[in-house]
Amino acid sequence: MLTSFNVSILFIIFFIALLMSIMSGLVFLNSRMPLSYVRIHIWFIALPPFVAFIGLIFAHKNMAVGIWYSDVLSWLMSFFVLIIGVIIQRYCVRYLMGDRSYRKYFTLFTLTTSFAATAWLTGDLRIMVISWGLTLACLTILISLTSAWKVTKAAAKVTRKLFLLSWIALLIAVLWIASLTGEWQYIDIFTNTNLGQINGWERFGINLLIILAVMIPAAQWPFQRWLIESVAAPTPVSAIMHAGIVNAGGIMLTRFSPLFNGDIATLILLFFASVSVLMGAGISLVHADYKRLLVGSTIGQMGFMLIQCALGAYIPAIIHLILHGLFKATLFLRSGSAVRHFSVPNRANERMSYLWIISGRVLALLIGLGFWLSAPEEGYRIVSGLILAWSLSVSWTQLVAFGEGKFGRIIGLALLIVVGSVYYLVHHYFSVELHTISFQSVQPPTFVIIVVAIILLLGSVMSTWVARHRSSTAFSIMYLWLVRLGDAKPETVERHPNYLKKYISKGGH
Repeated sequence: MLTSFNVSILFIIFFIALLMSIMSGLVFLNSRMPLSYVRIHIWFIALPPFVAFIGLIFAHKNMAVGIWYSDVLSWLMSFFVLIIGVIIQRYCVRYLMGDRSYRKYFTLFTLTTSFAATAWLTGDLRIMVISWGLTLACLTILISLTSAWKVTKAAAKVTRKLFLLSWIALLIAVLWIASLTGEWQYIDIFTNTNLGQINGWERFGINLLIILAVMIPAAQWPFQRWLIESVAAPTPVSAIMHAGIVNAGGIMLTRFSPLFNGDIATLILLFFASVSVLMGAGISLVHADYKRLLVGSTIGQMGFMLIQCALGAYIPAIIHLILHGLFKATLFLRSGSAVRHFSVPNRANERMSYLWIISGRVLALLIGLGFWLSAPEEGYRIVSGLILAWSLSVSWTQLVAFGEGKFGRIIGLALLIVVGSVYYLVHHYFSVELHTISFQSVQPPTFVIIVVAIILLLGSVMSTWVARHRSSTAFSIMYLWLVRLGDAKPETVERHPNYLKKYISKGGH
């Protein structure tokens, strides 16, 4: 374990590496610099996550070093955001080759991940607010970088307005906290003495502002529009949004957890997050467009992450956002090869598949029930058990029930076991490590947890019934409503980038 002095040195090394990567991105903007320099730039941006990984493993935990804060969460999130940035930029070396803004993409990706990492490493609320604001600003510029395309400009306009509202809400909340406590750093603000100076109504108002600041980047209902419109942005931009930006709500709520203990604002968060889970799942089921399907999935997953936070399950929420980020970045970066192949099964295969589906659902239900009963005193496990059962049921259906013959089902079952084992090991490792972070968690009343579970169950039952009655009026209404929810506005949809026509007519130059 590193000493306090060594941790200070580690922070200095980290920010020197971060500054070097930013300078490299700025140098690459110079048109005289050959495009081949981008491969050297990749090595520069790989330095900060390497230092962050050292901090994650060896740095002293729960220790303030000036305006910076060293704990598992800060080093983990900095490493996660920066390594996602390295992966995406490495992917862009060939993917974006030929784009008129090729150089700008790398610079903005570097700035976006650098500011995000700084926001989570600091222990000072002023630095956090400024860094997070710059992260949102860089992301908005990334969306609008293809300025000649009206679609991305329109999407950026929607994003800019909502991000500004989110940042202003966070700024007001932080200023309000500072005016009541006279402190700017987490460790000084969240003491029993300072928390006692915040009365119930003030706490409720501050929490509402934080919830607003969290819900907008997480694309929760009714603020999901910006994420739906942004599908017009290049795939790497979507990857960094879904993997490293939309899931920031879990980190923010964990940092501000002492304010949310027992506050009625958590019920408001639960309501909006529960609606978003159902809406996101519905959008992902009815849309055929691959990126729009992933958008619906992200809305639902972020809703579930916020439900975990509202139920006081901050550690599972952090694990969820990390695994979701890695998974969603992978899906976006492979979206070009995601071509579905359909075949019409015969009646015998349909009957056999139905039996496999039923057996899979029974098995998933038993596993979810076992997950809850393993620690029934932790209320959030009821909801987590339901989500786990649903996920296993869907995975079983896709990998086993619809497998091609016996061999296909065996391979699907083996893959499901391997993925489940890896998930369990990763989940166990992060659970042990994250228990060292400093946060406060008080579970809401049992009836609240039961209400959330009932909402999710009713949504699942309703979707199952409607799917089995496709000729009914209810199916048509729900289907069209979900399609409309997941569709972008006409001004952010274009079959083909019209601005490219003039370049094509000139021979591509």
